Amino acid sequence: MNKNLWLLTLSQIFSFTAAPVTVFLSGIIGSQISPVKSLATLPMSISVVGIAIGAIVATKVMSAIGRKYGFIFASLGNSSVSILAAYSIFNQNFFLFCFANFFIGIGMAFTHQYRFAAAESVEKNMAPKAISIILFGGIISAFLGPSLANYSKDLISENLYVGSYLALALLTFIPAILFLFYESKSKIKTNLKYKGRSYLQIISQPKFLQAVTASAFGYAIMTFLMTATPISMHVMENMSLSKTSIVIQFHVASMFLPSLLTGHLIKKFGHSIVIYAGLFLYSITLITSFFEQSFFNYMFALIFLGLGWNFLFISGTSLLVLTYKEEEKYKVQGLNDFIVYSVHAVGSLSAGIFIALTNWKIMNIICIPFIILIILASIRADLLSKKKISKNIY
Repeated sequence: MNKNLWLLTLSQIFSFTAAPVTVFLSGIIGSQISPVKSLATLPMSISVVGIAIGAIVATKVMSAIGRKYGFIFASLGNSSVSILAAYSIFNQNFFLFCFANFFIGIGMAFTHQYRFAAAESVEKNMAPKAISIILFGGIISAFLGPSLANYSKDLISENLYVGSYLALALLTFIPAILFLFYESKSKIKTNLKYKGRSYLQIISQPKFLQAVTASAFGYAIMTFLMTATPISMHVMENMSLSKTSIVIQFHVASMFLPSLLTGHLIKKFGHSIVIYAGLFLYSITLITSFFEQSFFNYMFALIFLGLGWNFLFISGTSLLVLTYKEEEKYKVQGLNDFIVYSVHAVGSLSAGIFIALTNWKIMNIICIPFIILIILASIRADLLSKKKISKNIY
């Protein structure tokens, strides 16, 4: 593994802690300080809106100053807004907490660029493996972030969770140091202008649509259920915070644990087969919702939800890499992440509304049409691909 890939993986461990901490605490904190209970998941949703907007910001910044300084800038920003989040909790200011989460989301958009930087550090045929290695670092984040947040929540007496975000500020600062040793591979000049095909030409590719659909709706389904889990478990089912934390930790771990294997599976069986496998795992999650809502039921459901997301997201990302040319990379990456995280934001925002109006079982049933949509996009791409191959042969 080359130097840049090592640095990206280590940075992923620390920078990505913002994601599980946000999932773990933002809804709970929101339910405590929000003036309207149905807006409890708004901080989480706003952070996802930040990711969607940040997807465009991140690609613009990196096309101007390069990966290295873009990542350092993001790390310093992440640390600063984590301190702002701590301050908002200290003052019981819900709207300031939402504001801080928006910028945490923008910072996360830069973190999501690690996977593309990893793909660029190796040959294209090795991209799935490189992306898998980066995402594998997230398994440590899954335990490090919530664990440290839980242990530090009482750091400031009489101000629960202020210490959690101060701890997050420290964790997200570390990548700024690591990226001082990062070596930029491409010249900044080549990134200042977008060249190549138009957006319409890029979007019209069946494989591009398959990649974006798998990533976007696969992510939306996952975040829709994941965002609702702490509220459903801790608030509605009266399960302890520690049990809720364990379920979220194992869920996020399952999102990244199979990463090293996923790259090999894609190389052996192809992107579509792994996408279908991910959807099968999602189906198992949906089936569990028809049984009693116990701690182990949530654990089982969220583990399979995480595994399914891994297959869909890595397949979608590595397939996307095959749909653009070098001069189009920032253009296509920005478009992809904007779509993915915009859909992701809708899933997250609607989760708070639906869990307040319905129940866990209905939440799962709502996901079925989107699973069908991913299947249809994949079947269409496969059929058109076979048709194209047949034309070339004859």
